[in-house]
Amino acid sequence: MYGNMKGEDDGQSVSCRHSIDPATGEPLYGVSVARKEDLDAAVSYARAAFKTWSKTTHQERAKLLNAYADVIEASRHDLEKLQTMEQGKPLGLAALELADEVLEDTDKRTVYSTRVALGVVGAIVPWNGPTLLGLGKVGPALLTGNTVIMKPSPHMPYCGLKRGELAMSVFPSGVAQVLSGDDRLGPWMTEHGGIDMISFTGSIAAGKKVAASCAQTLKRYVLKLGGNDAAIVCEDVDIEKCRPKIAMLAFPNSGQVCMSCKRIYVHDNIYDKFLAGMVEFTKNNIKMGGGFEPSVVMGPVQTSMQFEFLNDMYAQIEKSGWKTALEGKVRTRGKGYFVEPAIIDNPPEGSRIVVEEAFGPIVPLLRWSSEQDVIDRVSALETGLSASVWSRDLARAQRMARQLSAGSVWVNSHFDVAPHMPFGGFKESGIGMEWGLEGFRHFTNSRSVWVWKKVFD
Repeated sequence: MYGNMKGEDDGQSVSCRHSIDPATGEPLYGVSVARKEDLDAAVSYARAAFKTWSKTTHQERAKLLNAYADVIEASRHDLEKLQTMEQGKPLGLAALELADEVLEDTDKRTVYSTRVALGVVGAIVPWNGPTLLGLGKVGPALLTGNTVIMKPSPHMPYCGLKRGELAMSVFPSGVAQVLSGDDRLGPWMTEHGGIDMISFTGSIAAGKKVAASCAQTLKRYVLKLGGNDAAIVCEDVDIEKCRPKIAMLAFPNSGQVCMSCKRIYVHDNIYDKFLAGMVEFTKNNIKMGGGFEPSVVMGPVQTSMQFEFLNDMYAQIEKSGWKTALEGKVRTRGKGYFVEPAIIDNPPEGSRIVVEEAFGPIVPLLRWSSEQDVIDRVSALETGLSASVWSRDLARAQRMARQLSAGSVWVNSHFDVAPHMPFGGFKESGIGMEWGLEGFRHFTNSRSVWVWKKVFD
């Protein structure tokens, strides 16, 4: 998958590698590989910069973040091109501020809580959403007074490195850095005693390793991990309006989105009509091809590893006897990692396609008739990232939404995010929150300040 342009890997000598264009299988640009001493140097710079940066005001930090937004916007075309090859105004975070909170105010004393920056934040960004998820970590870290070292995925280094180059033109030296590395860099960061917090987005398995590693130095961490998100479609929906929205929400980025609709529960009274309509819409509107081709909706999956995983998942269709409403295929001939969309018709609840996150363009539709039964089925898994309920009856939809075990639940929509809204998962889908004031708090320590007023009277 990656090129070693200096020969054998002796643990330190690898200096360059490259990612793969998933549409062609061809190598992209070579990028440098950070060594452990490079990380040590970055941490040293970040800790030195923290002494000054943490003392700036929120207004000063917000001004620079807005300037960063402007330079990213000016480079938007280049960033979009890079992201298309390897797989922008950033999030509007600057208006958010963690103000002091007065806990008690009497004649004798005032007690207030203030939020204190942690220090150096390690931001570990996944390959499936490098720009949105990267800026969603860097912005809160910097606005709360921390310095940050971002590690883009080895599969998607280019956008992260470009944003790091742009950051150098805006922020003081050492405040915002980017290191590109191989699979060793993440563990080096989580183990490093000079890094005070890790903000990680990735798989559940990797998240557990991050948590265990952070425990060695008792550093703070926020984990945004995988999900297997469900959409519940009630019998009173307008099918013609509902089905195209849900179909598009099932296959964004070739299904490689943690919050996409991965299990679609449709009421028995409308199941057959909804299923037929979703198949028709997908056939006619989900065009697959390379990211630079016109009118393409669904590109290739991003990595050879994910391609092989989906090849195995699609092989389960015949082996497990699943009924296909739309028979997708894995294109094993030719260049690129292309996987056609597949829709599975009412598989057993315990089947792999229901209980395991495919992270690809294959989705099951399942029947339901009892409201409590579908709530129990949707919440039965160990994941709980997000879910949605679709119904004309808003009172009913909200009643159902409040019973679902998920960090975000949408009514008559799915996959809505905003910088001022907290986002995170239940159960194995994560620990802590990102975005919004709740997310900001995770980048700080809470300090209680007690002021006694009349001690010397």
